[in-house]
Amino acid sequence: MADVRVVTSGAESFTCNAFLALGETSTTLVDAGAYDGVVGEIREYVDDLDRVVLTHQHGDHVQQLDAVVDAFGEPDVYAYDDHPLRTHALADGDEVRVGDETADVVFTPGHAPDHVSLVTESALFAGDVVVHDDGAFDDGSFGRTDMPGQSRERLVGSIRELLARMPDSVSEFYAGHGGVFEGDVRAVVERALDRAERREPKYPDDQ
Repeated sequence: MADVRVVTSGAESFTCNAFLALGETSTTLVDAGAYDGVVGEIREYVDDLDRVVLTHQHGDHVQQLDAVVDAFGEPDVYAYDDHPLRTHALADGDEVRVGDETADVVFTPGHAPDHVSLVTESALFAGDVVVHDDGAFDDGSFGRTDMPGQSRERLVGSIRELLARMPDSVSEFYAGHGGVFEGDVRAVVERALDRAERREPKYPDDQ
């Protein structure tokens, strides 16, 4: 990825990471977040936004979608599940532009039934299915599966699928929570898979 900025960095309340991928030919926002200052942060970098791609529709990822769409002249909105603002439906195996790169869409349910991840030649945008660090584990964690509609078994299958379809060239890791990671992304995802397979509880009562 040429240039990716976290545009929810100023949030003091709970939000996902929203990532602005800047390219010479197009700009993409991956998730809209729940930070009411996200429009202002995006405008620090660009005046126009070509598209918004949603990894899933939990509130911390979509709360500011209406504001973003209104502010930037109705950019294209890509999502797996239906949404009033969706302009393009995503399916497993689709391709979508993220900045100037083409990302493969990988269906990765478990944390959410509509979850997708985005894989380019250089980067993984994993939403909440797997993260580098969070309050539960560092250097390889995974999305919670202790709430209604979530499934540890499906999440484990999704992480395996990500590993099968992620090129060895991926060296940048952008997840919905925690920090951005650069380095051996495959090793981080493998550690997350190992923890998830061993059914290590991420939160109390997580199975």
